Amino acid sequence: MPEQDGHEGTRPVGSDANSSMARAGANYAGQDLEALADLPAYQDWILHRFRPHLKGKVVEIGAGLGNIASRYVDGVEDLLLVEPAKNLYPRLKERFDGKPHVRTICALVESLAPVDGAASNIGAPFDAALLVNVLEHVVDDVSMLRNIRGILRSEGKLLIFVPALPWLYGILDKKVGHERRYTLLGLIQVVEQAEFVIETIRYFDFPGVLPWFFAGRAGRSPGFSDRAAKMYDRLVVPIARATEKYIKPPIGKNLLCIARPAYNAPRH
Repeated sequence: MPEQDGHEGTRPVGSDANSSMARAGANYAGQDLEALADLPAYQDWILHRFRPHLKGKVVEIGAGLGNIASRYVDGVEDLLLVEPAKNLYPRLKERFDGKPHVRTICALVESLAPVDGAASNIGAPFDAALLVNVLEHVVDDVSMLRNIRGILRSEGKLLIFVPALPWLYGILDKKVGHERRYTLLGLIQVVEQAEFVIETIRYFDFPGVLPWFFAGRAGRSPGFSDRAAKMYDRLVVPIARATEKYIKPPIGKNLLCIARPAYNAPRH
């Protein structure tokens, strides 16, 4: 049932469609970040399919408090953690200050892209860009991905994890600032419109569909249950992970996507 939302990207999004994430300087009330920080099995499950691509130079967009980054940081050569919320950024920076190969920045995605062909000062191009529960908070998700494409190598990887199934959208989604939940076709269209070629896309966490529905819609839950999330992490996730390793679920609470820049598409 844990959505890991906001842990790496939940924040209010302005109505400006050109805003890639929250406006610079916006704050996020991070209670849900704290509640979902200690879910090792779920976080490792998310990273399992991404880990082969998390090497070389990596940028994570919407790094939050660094809960996901802490699980792969020692396996990459260079890591840039981007977090636009000013109240979260100091804790993110402090957490990774002792890692010489990690840089943190409080910024929006569009500010990272080279302007008029000028060289980037953030270390781009990157081998991989990771977005875990970030894209659903963005008004103009296509523009955000195009900006990310501009800082990836031509053979780089875009790694996306988002909430799925629009009919699951309820009070929990509103609470954590979701603009949407994605359909499989909808995510394909967004990624392809941003001029990426999809290598892998699949549903994730089939058992989490019903708990999220009852907690967020039928149950009208006012927030996350730390105890329930940890029980799910300890008891359900190992079984679900083992099952979905061999059986591709027909639906799931989330979608996982791996893509690369389209070779013949113009740079943005």
